[in-house]
Amino acid sequence: MKKQNQHWSDSFRYTMGVIFFIAVVAFLIYAREAIKMLVIAGFSAYLISPAVAFLIEKTKLTRAAAVNIVYFSAIIFFVVVPIGLTPVFFEEIQIVVKDLLNVTTELSEALSEPIQFAGLVFHFEELGDSIGHWQETVLTPLPAEALELLEATTINILWFLIILVSVYLFMMEWPRIKEWMINFASENYHEDMRELYRRLRNVWMAYLRGQIVLMIVVWIAFTIAWAIIGIPGALVLGIAAGLFTLVPDVGPTLAALLAIAVALLEGSSWIRISPDPSTNNLIVAGIVFLTYVVLINLKNALVRPIIMGRSLHMNEGLIFVAILIATILEGIMGALLIVPLMASTSVIMEYLRRRILGLPPFADDGENQFKVPEEKIKRKRGLRLKRKISE
Repeated sequence: MKKQNQHWSDSFRYTMGVIFFIAVVAFLIYAREAIKMLVIAGFSAYLISPAVAFLIEKTKLTRAAAVNIVYFSAIIFFVVVPIGLTPVFFEEIQIVVKDLLNVTTELSEALSEPIQFAGLVFHFEELGDSIGHWQETVLTPLPAEALELLEATTINILWFLIILVSVYLFMMEWPRIKEWMINFASENYHEDMRELYRRLRNVWMAYLRGQIVLMIVVWIAFTIAWAIIGIPGALVLGIAAGLFTLVPDVGPTLAALLAIAVALLEGSSWIRISPDPSTNNLIVAGIVFLTYVVLINLKNALVRPIIMGRSLHMNEGLIFVAILIATILEGIMGALLIVPLMASTSVIMEYLRRRILGLPPFADDGENQFKVPEEKIKRKRGLRLKRKISE
């Protein structure tokens, strides 16, 4: 019996490789919305994975037990607690909506007539009509629009459930997923893939450290801003703004809505522009909104590029341009992930360049990559010691 050839020819292997690559690209384009949700799930799993590693190291728990503790604790903190508090604040939410309706009605009626000030007459009739139209279309939607809103809400709930399940799977199965990705290369390159994975992990851990620093900066900045405006609970609102910085799209919106809701309900401790409390609270809410827009854009345009540039040893100007482009193309999600993706791409391209040129795959051992050099730390400690001696 003739022995069968177990190996594909080079031409057939290349052909199948090209077909496989085209199929993967076509699938990614077709399922881009699902891929985006999986990216969010993977990023969320990455953010809480250090807690899993900490539990495994300190308590000697199995990975499954550590994942279950961290995952369900996060679910309780970020999902169950807000849902449980919703009935408590339901009455307050109704009051806010009612006040908003009354204020917009009064404002529309006030602007429907010419306003005289210092001998001058100002006409804002069109603005008053616009506010009235906005109230009818947004605050009191038509049944058809309500159905569209219900449909969109249902789809978002389904995506949210997919993200929750995917986060759990990523956390539980990550060792197997990592080994699968490493084994995707031929056996001769397994050590290269492990070293490449370690370097990419260093990139993302440096990014996580930068995110923590950014959270603290946002927390302090917004706490000071809300305290200056005189909003009750400035510290809590500042902490919420810092924590919500990690959540793409939804996070900044929730933090802004929370601060605006407090301003509408409680107003400011010292700002008294209008004698009518509801109108005054609305003005304070407008000040809060403008302050939030200014600070959050300063964070995205200036603070974040500087912090991430120093964490990942990348040029701040390049990061600034990349964040702007990513925001235009992909929104907040793109702005959030573009920096570690750029650093990761740089690591992969450097590996490929060295392999193509026939050089050793890595220029160094990668231990100190994206870390503060030990010599720099010792130098700073020495300077502090000299200052203390001189004092």
